[in-house]
Amino acid sequence: MSYRSSAIASVDPDTSDATAIAHRLDFADHASEVPTHIHRKGQLILASYGAVTCTAAQNVWIVPPNCGIWIPGGVPHSARATANARVDYLFVESGASSLPDHCCALEITPMIRTMIDRLAAEPKDYLPDSHAARLARVMLDELAEMPRQGLNLPVSEHTKIRAIADALTARPSDRSTVADWAQRVAMSERSLARLMVQETGLTFGRWRQQLHLVVALRELASGTSVQRVAAMLGYESVNAFITMFRKAVGSTPSRYLPSVNGREHFS
Repeated sequence: MSYRSSAIASVDPDTSDATAIAHRLDFADHASEVPTHIHRKGQLILASYGAVTCTAAQNVWIVPPNCGIWIPGGVPHSARATANARVDYLFVESGASSLPDHCCALEITPMIRTMIDRLAAEPKDYLPDSHAARLARVMLDELAEMPRQGLNLPVSEHTKIRAIADALTARPSDRSTVADWAQRVAMSERSLARLMVQETGLTFGRWRQQLHLVVALRELASGTSVQRVAAMLGYESVNAFITMFRKAVGSTPSRYLPSVNGREHFS
């Protein structure tokens, strides 16, 4: 098996003083795991193909092909990419934009993606009065106007919530109730329900649905069929899964992720 280097080794954004720089990565050439790291510049992570899950600010974020995850400078983060992932990184100097001061998922328009691709072709040391600098300023203005998307799963370091999260991540088809989980972690049902809201901000049912959404987006973006994803998540029918997905993101899987590596999904 050939050794694949970490994506961190491919670029150090803090060596550039430019307002924004872009960098493209094909994870066929890099290890899928990107260990926890930190840099001065803020970072926008976009996937052209496949998907990336990113852990930052006590949340797990999913990066499907039509969205990006914004991580402000100074925030420790790690990531894991699917085998088919092709990713664009946009690094933004602190104070150079009106992007939020907290992690969030942003909708990405084709125009913004095209501008990021264009910036990736520019030298990283472009001059302040250059075409690249003007492109970067317009792109950052557009990014600051983009709608937010709910593509995050709150996580907790509490041992009992973490045990449930690890178990459901390993086996997302598990349909055990709050009462079942309370018995497993030696708590009362009421205490566990209260603890879940306290630690994640969500009820158990809402938190599990968000976990299913994150898993579904990751698997669909990596090329897994809708039927297989529905079975993986324990849905009794494909239609039940599609209904959940449509309520969560506003469209069916086939419309949200129209193609992955040239293969059409279907609803």
